[in-house]
Amino acid sequence: MAADQSKTEKNDDPTRMPIPAFDPPRKPKRNKYALLCAFLASLTSILLGYDIGVMSGAIIYIQKDLRISDVQKEVIMGILNVYSLIGSAAAGRTSDWIGRRYTIVFAGAIFFVGALLMGFAPNYAFLMVGRFVAGVGVGYALMIAPVYTAEVAPTSIRGFLTSFADLFINFGILLGYVSNFAFSNLPTNLGWRLMLGIGAVPAVFLALGVLAMPESPRWLVMQGRLAEAKRVLDRTSDSPEESSSRFSDIKQAAGIPQNSDDVVLLHKPHHGEGVWRDLLFRPTPAVRHILLCAAGVHFFQQASGIDSVVLYSPEIFEKAGIKNDTDKLLATMAVGFTKTLVILVATFQVDKVGRRRLFLTSMAGMIVSLLGLATGLTLIGHSDRKMVPAVGLCIATVLSYVSFFSIGMGPVTFAYSSEIFPLRLRAQGFSIVIAVNRVASGVLTMTFISLYKAVSIGGAFFVYAGIGGVGWVFLYTFCPETKGRPLEEIEGLFGGVFKWRRREKAGQVELETTAGSSTV
Repeated sequence: MAADQSKTEKNDDPTRMPIPAFDPPRKPKRNKYALLCAFLASLTSILLGYDIGVMSGAIIYIQKDLRISDVQKEVIMGILNVYSLIGSAAAGRTSDWIGRRYTIVFAGAIFFVGALLMGFAPNYAFLMVGRFVAGVGVGYALMIAPVYTAEVAPTSIRGFLTSFADLFINFGILLGYVSNFAFSNLPTNLGWRLMLGIGAVPAVFLALGVLAMPESPRWLVMQGRLAEAKRVLDRTSDSPEESSSRFSDIKQAAGIPQNSDDVVLLHKPHHGEGVWRDLLFRPTPAVRHILLCAAGVHFFQQASGIDSVVLYSPEIFEKAGIKNDTDKLLATMAVGFTKTLVILVATFQVDKVGRRRLFLTSMAGMIVSLLGLATGLTLIGHSDRKMVPAVGLCIATVLSYVSFFSIGMGPVTFAYSSEIFPLRLRAQGFSIVIAVNRVASGVLTMTFISLYKAVSIGGAFFVYAGIGGVGWVFLYTFCPETKGRPLEEIEGLFGGVFKWRRREKAGQVELETTAGSSTV
């Protein structure tokens, strides 16, 4: 009783300072408008994914119907990547001229025509024409979606949103595999044409979706349309303060006075003039380092064999002992489902874990998986009887390979390379690294059959594993972390290949001093 009374007196003491209730920090809500913009822009990536997925199965029936050789098969599988160079090279200047938004429409329109041409192709030559047109559209799509998303996204979820591009590539691959299976029982001369022609459908939805998208605020600033840019930033930022900060940073990066509200008459609109000089001929140390990192991550993404595994997965499963066409397509669909599901891990973790850690983990897992796949295929190739454990190893390592690719080297490559270029150089700089991506992919996919005939299919994957090892060293040595940095500050992380670690540590110390133990 006395204890209760004493307790009451203590609680009623007016001089006693009240203990504030603990209010745990709340996670900021994701900006739904920015999310919608990124979603719609990234739909362009479905175009590439669908083509990769559908061609892996359609080629079985094309080869039977048109009676093409292995060399022609290699060419038609990989030539789209070479053709896409034209689109990616032109997309940077196009998007600087007409804007990011209408470049997305242009990409969809070109691919629409290409898909129809492939669907109605009466022979191999006509099919190659369709591949050319579709390839140009794919080049445009691959370049513009990550750039637009990076420029619209608020800093807090930029990595999450820019990883959408690879998410939709994977979704497109899965749709291609499903299309293969759905039309596989039709007559041979009709089935593959429907598989390819139905790819025109996503392009139509893409063109309609663009109507709900705003223009990139950074492109608007470069054109001197500041009032429009501010309205877009207000809708795509997490707070009014962030909108004002982003607006100020963009104007500073564009060389526009901070007190300007509308500089159409004061500032000459930028359409990409002088960019090639600043990128390739007279780059600053920071730009040179940025270009090296961006091109490097795209090269090793492809050179470690991902498109060979995805495009030729039916052939890989056949070499592993699966002979029935339907069974091969089902196994290939399993690859598509696995790849699409696992990529969601990276999509939600890229802004928490960071780009660099996901890069290194992903590449290490890919190397181990490639070594396992190469070992399994080598054992099967040197055995006269069916080796069930080796077949299981091949299937498991193909699935683990695409899983590890999808947690890092797939989505993070696009997120990372689209955010590190300075504003004025971003569109055309990113078009260069997409060209590197497509060249690497084209060379690998157009030489895969020749390579495995020369060194065995197991030997081909040992080669890819070796390239992956070099890639891991490159990523560890050259690529700084960019998580949590505003786009206009990222250039400051670069400037010397071996100096970035000191800059990164200095940034961590500064953040720890001002915000406790949080680091970038």
